Amino acid sequence: MGGVEELINQICSGAAKRGISSDVLTTSHDTTSVDFGDHVHHRVKLDVKIASTAFSMRAFSRFAALSKQADLIHYHFPWPFADLVHFATRSGKPSIVTYHSDIVRQRTLNEIYKPLRNRFLGSVDRIVATSPNYVATSDVLQRFRDKVEIIPIGLDKASYPEPSEERLKHWRARFPQPFFLFVGNLRYYKGLHILLEACRGTNFPVLIVGAGPVENVLRQQAGRLALGHVHFLGPVDDSDKIALLTLCHALTFPSHLRSEAFGISLLEGAMFSKPLVTAEIGTGTSYVNIDGETGFVVPACDSAALRNAMARLYNEPELAIRLGTNARMRFEKCFTAERMVDSYISLYRRLAR
Repeated sequence: MGGVEELINQICSGAAKRGISSDVLTTSHDTTSVDFGDHVHHRVKLDVKIASTAFSMRAFSRFAALSKQADLIHYHFPWPFADLVHFATRSGKPSIVTYHSDIVRQRTLNEIYKPLRNRFLGSVDRIVATSPNYVATSDVLQRFRDKVEIIPIGLDKASYPEPSEERLKHWRARFPQPFFLFVGNLRYYKGLHILLEACRGTNFPVLIVGAGPVENVLRQQAGRLALGHVHFLGPVDDSDKIALLTLCHALTFPSHLRSEAFGISLLEGAMFSKPLVTAEIGTGTSYVNIDGETGFVVPACDSAALRNAMARLYNEPELAIRLGTNARMRFEKCFTAERMVDSYISLYRRLAR
């Protein structure tokens, strides 16, 4: 699952413990609905994707039926198709939208979409932003500032089991030196080409966990730069991810575009007491990671600054431990699932009344 899917899972599971049931509607090639025990995923046939936006004719009738049973509708933005469904079905129920990101890449299409976007955001009762940083730097959220509330993303540590000794032993044997870890989808905005450039002239291992559309390009770049100490592990299961988070020296997260609104893997790194290295892009990444307190924040697209920050953590292990401890303390203070879910439930109940 990606970050938004994990967020939805945390909200629905947490709400169920507080007596609120949730139905999730999404598009998929697999149309089998799934009951997770504390909430249900309803999957409708994905008919076509245009500019990364999924469309489904079946979604209109399914949404209308589900919304009749609901007290409140919770959207996740951006998904322009959901705006169309919202207006076509006119449920009349209170509604909120969690605003994950501005639309960054499809600038021409965004100009065409802008009137629908503004009408949609103007019609919902509340807009939830995931960090004050994003509100301050988003022209769209500033336009609707009077209805914006801030609820940071949170994770439930109890949902991450202790790593097995067998997996820890496996990864220790494979990578005995301290290593840096990246976890995420390999997409254009993740800044991994900058990370590879930063690895030139270094010898510390860097492990890249995940898959995505730019993977082949990144592998070719690593080959050209002769980066034998950079390892592409592909997707791993949860047990291996937890083992790698436990063993890594630090988490590096070089996203360089505003499409990266928060970075849930940053929370995972903080939760496992790891120092963080991020780039300043005016989003929630710099709300999770405080420069000099929980890690280092470097200028975006600056491979030299990224290299220097990583080298400092590698060469000063006591500093890395101190920053990692601070990251875990900030996680406990600001980013637990319990804190997030309580805030959403308070908002749900205010609107439902």
